[in-house]
Amino acid sequence: MGPLSRWWLRRHHGHGPWAGLLRAPPPGEWISLDLETTGLDPARDHILSLAAVPVRDGRVWLSERFERRVHTARAFGIDSIRHHRITPDEAGEGEPVTEVVHAFLQWLGSRRLLGYHLGFDLDMLAPHVRALTGFALPHPTVDLANEVARLQRRQRPDAPVNLDFAHIAGTLGVPLVARHTALGDAVTVGLCWLALGERGWPGG
Repeated sequence: MGPLSRWWLRRHHGHGPWAGLLRAPPPGEWISLDLETTGLDPARDHILSLAAVPVRDGRVWLSERFERRVHTARAFGIDSIRHHRITPDEAGEGEPVTEVVHAFLQWLGSRRLLGYHLGFDLDMLAPHVRALTGFALPHPTVDLANEVARLQRRQRPDAPVNLDFAHIAGTLGVPLVARHTALGDAVTVGLCWLALGERGWPGG
């Protein structure tokens, strides 16, 4: 979202119940976000879990995490279960998605968002965010995959780009934490982001 769109939102929603989303983001802090879903189609699939962790001062702040399981009655098969390790019974015990997204937005405030292929997560959240707030998330975003692609092209312009999550983490010396869980992937992305910063990319 560009500066003009943010200005318009502040003008029309800056004194409303979601004004906290529209303030200037605090410097030097990111929120690493990850979702687990029933599939990869934002138009049809549902959110199963949402987790996010603050990244600041050279650390991933696990103690300040946001983590919720989301209720869905939508059926999903064994391949989906093998991927995210959430069974239909567990999904049925989650909280309503509107309540989860509401709580997440209150927790998030105006902090910048960080993720791996973050656009998919934001597409999954978009209809729920708009239903609650009346507008799309205005937050500045950073996508780990995009930054790694830029770095790889700069370092080896003629080599193919490898954006496999395990490859990125291994190259940066970061362990894969509880892969294919929302919290584990959010933590791993945060650690990768810090490792990139230690290498001077993309400028801290």
